[in-house]
Amino acid sequence: MTTQTDPYPARLEVDYQGEHDRLSTFFRPIWALPIAVVVAFVSATGEGLGAALMLMILFRRKYPRWWFDFSRELTGLGARFAAYLALLTDRYPSTDEEQSVRIEVDYPDADRDLNRWLPLVKWFLAIPHYVVLAFLVTGAAVAVLIAWFAVLFTGRFPRGLFDYVVGVGRWCLRVHAYAVLLTTDRYPPFSLT
Repeated sequence: MTTQTDPYPARLEVDYQGEHDRLSTFFRPIWALPIAVVVAFVSATGEGLGAALMLMILFRRKYPRWWFDFSRELTGLGARFAAYLALLTDRYPSTDEEQSVRIEVDYPDADRDLNRWLPLVKWFLAIPHYVVLAFLVTGAAVAVLIAWFAVLFTGRFPRGLFDYVVGVGRWCLRVHAYAVLLTTDRYPPFSLT
């Protein structure tokens, strides 16, 4: 049984960089295109596995370790790409190394930790999160735009904006782990921390 002091089973941390390369920041939307194509192709392949995973949990009460590892690594790649695009880091996203963006997702014991029927309704239960996240992600996009100008003029990403954008990413990861990765039945908190 988990308590409120237990960390959520999906966590995101991004190292604050401080100084940013102004030239890299200016051309970021263009330089991100090649890795965006890679992420799009790999994600399209991986997302189709979600329905099959739901059926596996429902009928077999299994969450294969290789499936979990693939989903976690795919989620990590998406997080590194999002951090690069959102100017949180200047390092080009690696397809296989954590770099300064770290995600941790706890592997579930499907028999003990997961309710076999809950995957059928998790998408519905997550709707309040999606509504709130629509506003938060819009705010994060505005924060990144402001930060883009700040980096161009000062060479630094304002710490308050950085913490907000990372907090939105953290919230998105928790909802993703709950409703898409199906790694936890613990309802995500409404929190940026």
